[in-house]
Amino acid sequence: MERQALLRQVAAAILELPATEVLRVAVDGVDGAGKTHFADELAHALQPSGRPLIRASVDGFHNPRAVRYRRGRGSPEGFFRDSYDYAKLKEVLLDPLSPGGSRRFRRAAFDHASDAPVEAPLEEALPGSILIFDGIFLHRPELRGYWDYSVFLEVGFEVSIPRGAQRGPGYGSPDPHAESNRRYVEGQKLYLSECNPKAHASVVINNENLTAPYFVAVD
Repeated sequence: MERQALLRQVAAAILELPATEVLRVAVDGVDGAGKTHFADELAHALQPSGRPLIRASVDGFHNPRAVRYRRGRGSPEGFFRDSYDYAKLKEVLLDPLSPGGSRRFRRAAFDHASDAPVEAPLEEALPGSILIFDGIFLHRPELRGYWDYSVFLEVGFEVSIPRGAQRGPGYGSPDPHAESNRRYVEGQKLYLSECNPKAHASVVINNENLTAPYFVAVD
C-alpha cells in the first residue's frame, strides 16, 4: 500500500474516536521498526484536522544507567524489565493527559546520554489535543490501558537490526545474531512472548518495506 495513503487511513481512524480531552496514541514496535519516523509522519497526517498535537517518546523516560544494567550489561531480562521508568512516565505525562487529569505535563524526565534527570518545561494540553507517543514495550500490561488507539509496527529482526545499525556509529552490528545484539533481540523476544502486543494493538502494520507498508490486522 502507498505509504501516505496508509497514514491517512490511520489518521482518519484516530479522528473517528469518541471525543476526549486528550486522545492518547501509541506507536509500538521493536528497535529499528521505524516507530519515530512513523509517529512523526502520523502527526503530519493529523495536522489538517487542526487538533493540537503533542509528540513524545519513551526515550525521554529511561532509568539511570545503574538501574538499566543492574542485571548485567548483557542481560535480555534487564533490557526488557529495567530500561524505562514507567512510574515517572505515568506521573509526568500519561496520568496528567488521562481522563480527569490536570492536562499539565512534561514530555521527558531523563537524558540517557548524560545519565541525568532533565527538567522539561511544564506544559498544558489544550482540550482536544492528540498525544502521539512512540517507543518499545508500549503494550506492557502497566501501559496498554492508557492508549485510546495503538499501532504495532511488525518488522522482523532480520530487517530491524540492520536498519537500526544504519543510524550510525554506536548503534551496533547489523547482524541480528551478533553477541552484541543478544541483549536487545532476546529482550524484545521476551516482550513479544509475555505481552503479545499484536493482540492488544488497535492496528498492526507491516513496516518492513518503508515505501509500501500494509495492514496486517485491524481491531
